[in-house]
Amino acid sequence: MQDFENQQVDKERVVLIAVHKDDTDEATFEASLTELEQLVETAGGTVTAVLTQSRRSLDSKTYVGKGKLEEAVATAEEQGADLLIFNDELSPGQISTITNQTGLYIIDRTQLILDIFAGRAASNEGKMQVELAQLNYMLPRLRGQGESLSRLGGGIGTRGPGETKLETDRRHIQKRMDDIRRKLKQVKNRRDQYRERRKEKNVLQFALVGYTNAGKSTILNALTEADTLEENALFATLDPLTRRVELPSGLEVLVTDTVGFIQDLPTALIAAFQATLEEVKEANVLIHVMDGSHPRAAEQAATVRGLLKELEASHIPALTVVNKRDAVEDELVVAADKPSISISARKNEDVERLRESMESLLLEQLQPYQVEIPLADGHVMQRFKHETVVREETLDEENESWILSGYVQSDQAIHREIKQYAKGDAGAR
Repeated sequence: MQDFENQQVDKERVVLIAVHKDDTDEATFEASLTELEQLVETAGGTVTAVLTQSRRSLDSKTYVGKGKLEEAVATAEEQGADLLIFNDELSPGQISTITNQTGLYIIDRTQLILDIFAGRAASNEGKMQVELAQLNYMLPRLRGQGESLSRLGGGIGTRGPGETKLETDRRHIQKRMDDIRRKLKQVKNRRDQYRERRKEKNVLQFALVGYTNAGKSTILNALTEADTLEENALFATLDPLTRRVELPSGLEVLVTDTVGFIQDLPTALIAAFQATLEEVKEANVLIHVMDGSHPRAAEQAATVRGLLKELEASHIPALTVVNKRDAVEDELVVAADKPSISISARKNEDVERLRESMESLLLEQLQPYQVEIPLADGHVMQRFKHETVVREETLDEENESWILSGYVQSDQAIHREIKQYAKGDAGAR
């Protein structure tokens, strides 16, 4: 992380170019532009000018019209900028034509996001995933970019897989991509083995999902006292982090913080992070974190729901957490899915309410049980307390036993003990 920040001491001056298409309403277009500016800031750049053009559709060769492209060149010269960033994903042909006509270095929204991810990735797996996405994106776009791929001094759009020889070494790139895929497959196999061991140990899992900068890392820190980076920036954390959390009943569960979503998240990145995002698909319950202070919180939530559907994870039970209540003066007005809870992750009492809500939703996915355990079988008693949700325990002095009532996951290994110690017909149903 420190290396990423050190690269950005001298902020690069950038001109943004965006097309407002007829089928996009004004509010959505403005939100997209604002987000693009935030992405540039996150990447270490400074937006010196924003040029927009209303069109029915994008120009197939130059994205915008000839006159607007000439204006962009003049504006860049006037502002001392040498980088144009476009608000949509450009085709290989558009990149070639625009580069030749402007003589400037250009990148699009997708490459900007990939560049940020390249700077934020900390683990070896994360770095490999980002590099694969960058190479997959760059390979069909090499022709026509020429020397712009090896800009002197680096800058936005140059972090990652060493672009200096990309134009002449396609076979090397393809070989590198195959090598990364092989290594990521090994990582996936290790993750699968880890998940199986987790299931054998009866560990239940929550996954934090949400729009980038919604406050997922802050919530993870509040729940677990983990030392996770908290920053008011897009994609402040990239690599997933899993920590143990104790619910009010004493049950220990795992909570995993996942990468933040964003509007128009590059499909190449979704594909590259498939191994990591499988943590979402394996969760028992999702915690969908929304930024309640954001003016477009409802639209951001819709983006997250769409990506969850694309990941085939929309069927997993979810608790919607409307975060940052302390940053809103008026009562929150957010279209949140049910069940939902409004909190400030900075307030202890709100965090405790969140724990209660997490447990309440989890119980709906579990089966009730009642068992009678002899006092002599203390080790079995401890297993129930750690691996199930114990709602009531009663000491039966006459029979020298404990009577436990609670909830258990239907496929947990502890079912053997439930059947053995079931009290009457009140075992797990």
